[in-house]
Amino acid sequence: MNEILKVENLSISFGSNHVLCGLNMELYENEVLGIIGPNGAGKTVLLNILSGILKPTAGKIWFMGEDITNRSIVERTRKGFGRTFQVPRSFENMTAYENSLVGAAFGGDCKEKDCLEISSDILDLIGLGRQKQDFARKLGLLDRKRLEIGIALASRPKLLLLDEVAGGLTESELTDVLEIVQNIKAAGISVIWIEHVLQTMVDGTDRVLLLAEGRDIIHGLPQEIMDSKEVEEIYLGTDE
Repeated sequence: MNEILKVENLSISFGSNHVLCGLNMELYENEVLGIIGPNGAGKTVLLNILSGILKPTAGKIWFMGEDITNRSIVERTRKGFGRTFQVPRSFENMTAYENSLVGAAFGGDCKEKDCLEISSDILDLIGLGRQKQDFARKLGLLDRKRLEIGIALASRPKLLLLDEVAGGLTESELTDVLEIVQNIKAAGISVIWIEHVLQTMVDGTDRVLLLAEGRDIIHGLPQEIMDSKEVEEIYLGTDE
């Protein structure tokens, strides 16, 4: 597989608080990489750096062979980054279709006819095709999370950053999220997925990386990582 993203010695500090400390990682084309870790490990900060919201103190970010460390949010979106947030940020008084259309028009920078087609296709992909005329404020939690993903996908990204999209969902709803992620992968989009719901990491990823105290502790196949001593001691808080 070809490497689509490479992070080298990535660090960021807020005063004396060292949030990320020399992080190294890579992501390959058409891969779903799960990132787990305890609260305060630096997971969301990592996504904020990758998407351009924060600037690292040190280190490099390479995307499709290009150094994008100092690129803006808009530039990264144009190059193929999509991003969701823990709390859905849809426009409450707009329909699901209109929200998707905004993502396509401003994120994807497409022509009007293309934006209309993209928006419809995305809503079908995420399972909101029948509710495209529903206002975002009237959607349930699962559908709001679907829409959050849909808005990010509407910009036609090559890389999608998912930030805890499974949080607060029921077991049956998690199945729906896993199906969406698999559909995204099948569409040829690479994914970095941060999640606290460990079952989604086992069932929905190709590799898992354990992050703790801003450092990449261990990475590998999902079940191997979940069964590792490092996860027991650092993530689950046990000590044999």
